Order: sequence, then C-alpha cells, then structure tokens
Amino acid sequence: ARGLGRSYGDPAQNAGGVVLDMTGLSRIHSIDADSGYVVVDGGVSLDTLMRRALPFGLWLPVLPGTRQVTIGGAIGADIHGKAHHVVGSFGNHVVSLDLVTADGAVSTLTPGDDLFWATVGGMGLTGVIVRATLQLHHVETAYFTVDTEQIDNLADLMARQSVDDERYAETVSWFDAVTTGAHFGRGLLMRANHSTLDELPAKLRRDPLRFDAPQLLTVPDVFPPGLLNRVTGKLFSEAWYRKSPTKLGAIQNITQFLHPLDIIGEWNRGYGPRGFLQYQFVVPMDRGDVVRSVLERVSDAGHVSALNVLKRFGAASRAPLSFPMPGWTLCLDIPIGPGLGTLCDELDTLVLDAGGRHYLAKESRTTPEAVRRGYPRLDEWRKIRDAADPTGVFTSDLSRRLELTS
Repeated sequence: ARGLGRSYGDPAQNAGGVVLDMTGLSRIHSIDADSGYVVVDGGVSLDTLMRRALPFGLWLPVLPGTRQVTIGGAIGADIHGKAHHVVGSFGNHVVSLDLVTADGAVSTLTPGDDLFWATVGGMGLTGVIVRATLQLHHVETAYFTVDTEQIDNLADLMARQSVDDERYAETVSWFDAVTTGAHFGRGLLMRANHSTLDELPAKLRRDPLRFDAPQLLTVPDVFPPGLLNRVTGKLFSEAWYRKSPTKLGAIQNITQFLHPLDIIGEWNRGYGPRGFLQYQFVVPMDRGDVVRSVLERVSDAGHVSALNVLKRFGAASRAPLSFPMPGWTLCLDIPIGPGLGTLCDELDTLVLDAGGRHYLAKESRTTPEAVRRGYPRLDEWRKIRDAADPTGVFTSDLSRRLELTS
C-alpha cells in the first residue's frame, strides 16, 4: 500500500508486483470534540486531519517534519516527532485500526492484539490499514510558545539539550556540521509548549485555532548537480544559525515551528537531479559520542550535510519494529556523490556497534544484517506477521532487500 510517498526509501515500492494507491480512501468519519476520538480512513493525510480537527481544539499529538503523510503510513512507520520524549510515537495514540489481511478479511485490532503492534511500525507488511480511531489532545490555540537558544558548539548543545526536557512539550535542535574547529556543531536549540490563549497577542487571540500553514514558493527543477558543496553549505549554515538569535517566549505558528520545509514546495529539488540520501539513526543515551563521531566521519570524507536535526527520544513503543528507543537520534541530508555508499557502510558500523539502529522509513541502502542487529525483536515480529500472511501476499522492495519476510 502507498500513501503520499514521503518515505525516503523503498517501503512503498513493489517492483514486478501490485501497489495500492491509498489516497482515494480519504474520509474523515467522525470527530468527537469532547473525547478527542476521531475515526478516519487510512488514506487521510495528517494535513487534512489537522485542518478539520483544529477548529474543535483538537491536536494530533505526534507530527513528523511534514504533514504530507497518510494515517496508514504514519501507523505503518510508527512515526515520531519533536514531542517523543513526552508522548512517544504515533502508535501510542491509535485506539483501534481496521486491517485487511491476506485472506481478504477485515480485522479490527486494538492494543491488546499482537497483530496490532506488529502492524504499528510494520512497514505495511501485515496488511492494509483502511480505517483507524485516534486519540487527539485538547489545545487552546494552534500556536507555540518557543524558546530558542544559540549554542556555540556540539558538546554544549547536547549538554543543554539534556536538561529541562520535562518543561517542554516539543524539543529539537538544528546544528551546523560544516564549520570546523572550536565552533564545530554550533546550533539552535528550539523548545516549545502549546500556547495558551492568554499568551497570544490580541491580534491572534481573535482566531486562536486558525490553521496558519502557507506555502510561499515552489523550487523550480533547474538546479545543477553539485550545487550544495562545502562553500554553499557553509553559507547556508551561517545564514540559518544567524536567523534565530537566542529568544525566549516567541509565538510561532504550526509551520514556523514544526514544518518549516512545508513552506517551500518541492524543496528537495535544491539538491539537484542526483538528489540526496537521508541518514537517520538512534543510539542509546549514554552513547552520544557516536553523534560527534558520525559528523566528523562525514566531514573528513568531504561530504556536506546542511540540514542536520538532533532529538532525544523517550520510552520505546511496544511495537517490535518501532524505531525510537531512549537515546539520541540524528538525521542528516547528504547530497548523492562519489564514495557516499562506502561512507554510509562505515557509519553503519559506528551506529550498530553502539547498540543503535536505523529508521526503516528513511533507510534505502543498508543490509539485512544491520536490521537483525538493530532490531532484536525482528524474529518476534516475523512470527506474528507470518501467521497473518502465511503465503507472503504483502511484500515490498524494502522487505525483499532487507529480508524482512520469507
């Protein structure tokens, strides 16, 4: 099954087979403003649900870096956001789901069912999610009260990010991986809570639940290969670092804080026709040293990543293939270039030797062995999955490449 195609790898591709386009299954069946329960089809996008639910004062507790993701995809990848340390991943907020299994039956699953948790994070390999009931949170406004801190180097950034998490609903940092020397890893630590009505200025208080998410421009398909290099990467990093000086209590809308890339349509074209590889991993909290080691290895190899995001995860999900676990997660966008494959193999070794793993929704080139090492509950998941689909009806390029299914 394929939703809006925002995975960076091949989980929604099936060479030589059938792919189901789920975007036509897009009804919102009910919204209960009192309980916060919503019933939606699997093809409904997070963007559509947010636009419909916010007028009732309801908020999706887990939002990734883009709203252009379907509910089915969000469950299948068990997506996470900047609030993971507080609310966990998406599957924690699914009350029930309707799954079409390999025999054509529709099963309603709840968190008491093993197949429910095999489906959460199961990358679409247990069946097709056609409907789900979600638990949303109540909010007074659609805005965030944001504290931003400019921090001079990576060590201080990670140290600062390690304290006061409990005071904030959302936390993330962007950092500069191009500048070397004493300022290596300088960055912006951005932490926020949902704004209360009293915190809004009078102008915004007149329509506090307004969904303010403009798209300002679309990147044309004209960028040449190699445009993002060490020189342009340094210029971008300098501009991004300088644009947000330390400021406490700023009011920001949804797009400003959660989805800055959604402001720019087709932003990926800026990487040129070769595109980029997104490398995301998580390592245990006491192995934060791996973050620096990975960044140094990327820089030493002559590659450039301008969009670098660092978060701290909270408790792991009950789902066997869910990506988050307590620790540091780093996300790098590296332009495709010579030697990148070899570099990523070296990075894999650093991550796996530290007890970490890769995000299957972002992964596009690692090995079955890396998945076996990174996901110790893989055999448990396979047993549940094989019982639901003994003949292997549901498969994908990702499942074959990583030998997830027999």
